[in-house]
Amino acid sequence: MNAPLITPELVSLDADLGSTKTEVITSVAGIIAQAGRADADGLAHDALERESTSPTGMPGGFAIPHCRSAAVTQPSLGFARLSPAVEFDGPDGPADLVFMIAASENGGADHMKLLTKLARALVKPEFVDQLRQAPDAQTVVDLIGGVVEPKEDSAAPATAIAQKPPGQPPVTHIVAITACPTGIAHTYMAADYLTAAGKEMGVDVKVEPQGSTATAPLSAADIEAADAVIFATDVGVKGRERFAGKPVIESGVKRAVNEPEKMVAEAVAAATNPHAHRVPAGNGEAQQTEQAGSQIGWGKRIQQALMTGVSYMIPFVAAGGLLIALGFLFGGYEIAKDGMTIALHNTFNNLPAPTAHALGGSATMTYIGAVLFAVGQAAFGFLLPALAGYIGFGLADRPGIAPGFVAGAVAGVTGAGFIGAIVGGLLGGLVAYWFTRLNPPRWLRGLMPVVIIPLVGSLIAGGLMYVVLGRPLAALTSALNHWLGGMSGASAVILGIVLGLMMCSDLGGPINKAAYLFATTNLAVTNVGSLKVMAAVMAAGMVPPLAMALSTTLRPKLYQPAERDNGTAAWLLGASFISEGAIPFAAADPLRVIPSMMVGGAVTGALSMALGAASKAPHGGIFVFFAIDRVWAFILAIVVGTIVAALLVTILKASAKRKAEATA
Repeated sequence: MNAPLITPELVSLDADLGSTKTEVITSVAGIIAQAGRADADGLAHDALERESTSPTGMPGGFAIPHCRSAAVTQPSLGFARLSPAVEFDGPDGPADLVFMIAASENGGADHMKLLTKLARALVKPEFVDQLRQAPDAQTVVDLIGGVVEPKEDSAAPATAIAQKPPGQPPVTHIVAITACPTGIAHTYMAADYLTAAGKEMGVDVKVEPQGSTATAPLSAADIEAADAVIFATDVGVKGRERFAGKPVIESGVKRAVNEPEKMVAEAVAAATNPHAHRVPAGNGEAQQTEQAGSQIGWGKRIQQALMTGVSYMIPFVAAGGLLIALGFLFGGYEIAKDGMTIALHNTFNNLPAPTAHALGGSATMTYIGAVLFAVGQAAFGFLLPALAGYIGFGLADRPGIAPGFVAGAVAGVTGAGFIGAIVGGLLGGLVAYWFTRLNPPRWLRGLMPVVIIPLVGSLIAGGLMYVVLGRPLAALTSALNHWLGGMSGASAVILGIVLGLMMCSDLGGPINKAAYLFATTNLAVTNVGSLKVMAAVMAAGMVPPLAMALSTTLRPKLYQPAERDNGTAAWLLGASFISEGAIPFAAADPLRVIPSMMVGGAVTGALSMALGAASKAPHGGIFVFFAIDRVWAFILAIVVGTIVAALLVTILKASAKRKAEATA
């Protein structure tokens, strides 16, 4: 190590660094920057962005904001003892000790190990108390140096099996996985809290922290001997299939820090409960959510399943819709009527008669357009099965795919549309999930995921769609399409406002995806109302990145250097209809950015609907102009909404800056 992790100049004792955690993090980042170890703005931005994903307040009244950042030139630890304490959303109230772990973006293994040791030392109350009583900065440095010096790793998780007196019941063996998004602090603290709780309770707990430093994985013998499993993670569990069939308790990583004894007790109870939730066979990708299993309600689980279905459906929508749009470009809009027949019966040696609006009036262009249209239609044909299939996947992992796909296909055949696909996917997923909860004999387990669950799940979900649900849902879908086709005047403008608000409210989240799903699954060339809805949704979704790009151009001093860089990239992201391009700005300042974007989106949606813009393409932004009717109206709506949102967010940020300067 060329330079120590912490020096006296990185320590601030009994300081007033602000009244909010944003101010404190910014101040500590400034202290690290003054020591020549980082860029203050970049470090503060990255630390606050990490903080927005999960608060770093810990039990015991301290906080450990941390991040990996390209702004860090020398891995460092900034320390502040606050007076007064500041709220970091910890379980014990405001924090008076703040440890800012600043790791370089590609932090070396040695630095990561030292930062890990510090995080694990903070589990010990006596260490934290010594820091509270330290008389000067050098004492703080000496205390922390004694922890992070690369000597023997005394903080490694205990692996010895707890012993019980003779005649007592056998020890319960628990294995656990801990993981947080950055893999620096919470991962290892959660591991040690669980291990310590196990020691206190006489339970053998062995933990595999899946963090930023190399950790020996749990052995096959440990997993085989385990009576239950704990997954305390904010990210996917690596090697989840190793634990198939074991009773499992799942939560986010912070619960293992805040309630380790309770989690161990729940795992002990699950070990003897024949009805406990178990790790399913397979890779478990769909169930690797922050609070899955026994720690999540069915409302949240269904929401996650719906989001999974939409996410997997979007590539089919984008590919199919853009291919159809290209078919119109080459072959003219008449290709929608005869395109499939031309693609099947004509070739380059047997060209069809040119359509009236084919590119250049060419027979060759007509044939190319027909092929593009036919391929696009084929891709679009997977829209409902993919939506339903991956909703099933989101609920039951791989066993839910087949029942969901079958139910989605039946929804298409019966005319039940996207509503039918959603219902069918939920049915198929729930049936499959019920089967995964069973504990069949060993000889039957191999047949369950490949034969029994797909067969019975497809029969129940598909059969119910045909016999009971298909016709009523088809009638509902038909009424919805009729309403879309007849929209005009005030009703169209109101719908545009609602869709614009939804598209800009969470920038790619569930509400945004719900609006996009409504537009894409009802998209039909023969339904003018659906084309207008698609244009309004796409136009509104382009506003947030474009507005933030414009704001950073108008008033660059209101933004950090990293945000100005994001603003440059946001021009292209917005033009391409990638709403997520505004997420970095919303994460840093949600109370000013999101309302401004919603206002701009509502204006754009209303104008697009009022002026009659219509899009035959479901994605692509301005680059699919050839598939947009009244493209001038489409562009005008985007420009006006972007200006409104950019001006509003700029005014709010400038006002906040003036207020902060006046207070200072």
